[in-house]
Amino acid sequence: MTTTTAVEQLSLAGGCPLWLLHRPGAGILSAKLWMRGGSSEDRPGQRGAAQLLAGVLSRGCGELSGDALADLVEGCGAGLRCEAAEDGTLLSLKCASQDAEALLPLLLQMVQRPWLVNDQIDLERQLNLQTLQRQKEDPFQVAHDQLRHLLYGDGPYGHDPLGVESDLKSISREQLEERAASFGQAGAVLVLAGEIPDSAAALLLAGTAAQSWISCQPQRQAGPEGLRHPALATSEDDTEQLVLMLGATTTPLGAPQALALRLLHCHLGVGMSSRLFVALREEHGLAYDVGVHYPARLGDAPFVFHLSTSSDRAAEATEQLLVEWKRLLDQPISRSDLELALAKFSGQEALGRQTSSQIADRHALVLGHGLPLDFADQCLIEAAELTPEHLLNAAQTLLAAPSLSLCGPASALSQAEVIWKQQGFSR
Repeated sequence: MTTTTAVEQLSLAGGCPLWLLHRPGAGILSAKLWMRGGSSEDRPGQRGAAQLLAGVLSRGCGELSGDALADLVEGCGAGLRCEAAEDGTLLSLKCASQDAEALLPLLLQMVQRPWLVNDQIDLERQLNLQTLQRQKEDPFQVAHDQLRHLLYGDGPYGHDPLGVESDLKSISREQLEERAASFGQAGAVLVLAGEIPDSAAALLLAGTAAQSWISCQPQRQAGPEGLRHPALATSEDDTEQLVLMLGATTTPLGAPQALALRLLHCHLGVGMSSRLFVALREEHGLAYDVGVHYPARLGDAPFVFHLSTSSDRAAEATEQLLVEWKRLLDQPISRSDLELALAKFSGQEALGRQTSSQIADRHALVLGHGLPLDFADQCLIEAAELTPEHLLNAAQTLLAAPSLSLCGPASALSQAEVIWKQQGFSR
């Protein structure tokens, strides 16, 4: 956090914690309402309910219809969006500070008094179904969805937040109303950053019909677990490229070895000096695209290598990708590579705190996971104490049994599968 940010902690009537991060000067206000309970809380037969509900929240609330709400927000030149991820639902507002009186009340109105009307639900449903259909035509997304299933099966993290077509088609208004009634019960946090009006707490409660929103500070708790055995999934696609995704389930944000994996992520996948970029693209010319995916999760987060390559080099690309994964398990990175990873980690933290919106977003995520406000600052201190051996131990503990997902032409799939079996992970 920058030295110019003053922090104030309050609590709204009903128990929702409110954090005010004062950053005067720009005349901009950013608000983030993070509520625990995203797509991982979708019930059987209702996969996609969290995202469907999140999309409908911006289609009318309180006394405002969808059109009136859009006119109000757009007339102020503001931004308002709602989306569900695996662990929570996030409402984001960004506006000029002078418009806070008109716009801040919308946040609690949207969760307490949403307009859940059939025509708007059906419209949002159709948009989500169309997106799911487009994803089926994207080899990268197909490989990603396959790997998700390998890593999480039919568990809470086993489906895209958008849901599953068969479930999404049948989710009813009554089911969404029941889901909306539970907002905040598992914990929520509201973070305002920027130039904040003195009456922020009162403005937030305006328009709630004097009804307290019952909520509480999110607590640290165990999230969904992943599978820990190697597996292979393939999908044939008549293209000229092969998409490979190699990954394993690891550990939650804030867990003992999560920081070591974060440094490995910086070493392997951040920037043109990263290990995978240099080895697979610069040295071997194998990659159209290469990188590492390691999101923050309340439960077992995935750690994933992804690579797109020409189909005629499928065997070599698969072999080299597996070689790089095995390197993590067999030998520690050098001290100089660790120092570079630390520099990238620190740089990413600094870049992620430039705007009020970024600051509010990061703190809402951290607090929503039941971690302290200064979690990111503590990570910077603790990261400097880690050694190459710490990173090797984390890799050996958490990455020893990866799974592989492939999407591409049949000939490329066959070559890649042979290499996968030869490398020994499939056993």
